[in-house]
This record gives sequence, C-alpha cells and structure tokens, in this order.
Amino acid sequence: MNLWIRLAYAMLSWRSRSKLSWQEVGRRSFRVWPTDLDVFNHMNNGIFLSLLDLSRLDLSYRSGLWQAWKKLGWYPVVVAQTITYRKSLTPWQKFDIESKVIGWDDQAFYFDQRFVVGEEIYARVIVRIRFLKKARGILLPGEVIEGSGGWHGPKPELPQWVKDWAQTTALPKGKEPAPSIWP
Repeated sequence: MNLWIRLAYAMLSWRSRSKLSWQEVGRRSFRVWPTDLDVFNHMNNGIFLSLLDLSRLDLSYRSGLWQAWKKLGWYPVVVAQTITYRKSLTPWQKFDIESKVIGWDDQAFYFDQRFVVGEEIYARVIVRIRFLKKARGILLPGEVIEGSGGWHGPKPELPQWVKDWAQTTALPKGKEPAPSIWP
C-alpha cells in the first residue's frame, strides 16, 4: 500500500517537474514514513529496493522514455543489484535518491543509485536491468537505445568492478537448468 501511495504522488507531480535526458542524474526526494520502519526503528532494507524502482521510473518518465517504451510494449526488469548500506535512515528523515545510467554491456543496462542526505551518501546501489517485450522476448541494449532516440555523446565506460560483479553473480538464463545443489 505504501508504495502505491508514493507512486500516485509521483505520477501527480510529473507535470510540474523538469524534463530530463536519460543521460542526466535523476533526483527524487522522499521521506521515511512510519510504515517504512523495521523493528530497529530505521528504514527496512526491502523499502530501499522498492524506492529504487520509483526513482528509476521517475527518471524514465521525466525523460519521455517511459511513454515511448509503453507504446512499443517494452519494459525494464531488474536482473541483479547490489546495495551497500552506510548509515541508517530514521523516522521522518528526508532523503533523495539519485539515479544515473552508468553504461551497458551486450545484454543489460547498469544504473548507479544513491540514497543521499544533504550531500552525503547513506547507501549506494548498482542495478543491472534488461528490457523485455510484452510480445515475448528480450531486447538488447542497442535495440533499446535505437528505439529510445539514441544516446547522445560518448558511451559511458562501465567500471571494471561492475563488469566483474555482473559476471560473477550471473545465473544461467531462464530456459537453462539451474539446479539448487548445496555442497
């Protein structure tokens, strides 16, 4: 329920928010609500991940891409993410989530997303995203870029540690076997 209320608020605010390029850093402000708290009275780790979705949606909507992707029947899905928590977010605390596309490989896009209070990072997340078609199938990043009006400027170079992370955490593709065998 909490996420739906935030989504409705985000949608209502999009008309009054500035337009962005998908190459820019998107910023979205939030506040820690009582429903976000865990038993230790700080924001629950699952809420962090849910708010990241809203922040990426905000960036794609404000850049005009969400509307284009919807017409094409495309949608992004999270394939992998890694989060590092540095400081707790506490009741009623205001924070921003900053989101930026930091590059892509032959299969997926990568976002760097940060939970920021003032100018200080409280948590940082790297997210790997693939695009699917409603008509079934996977889109390669080149297809998404072409269908989204191109990428203006040089292609961002993924940091080596992000490439290594993507490779070492990858699971077999959905149609390949992935048995759960414990040592």
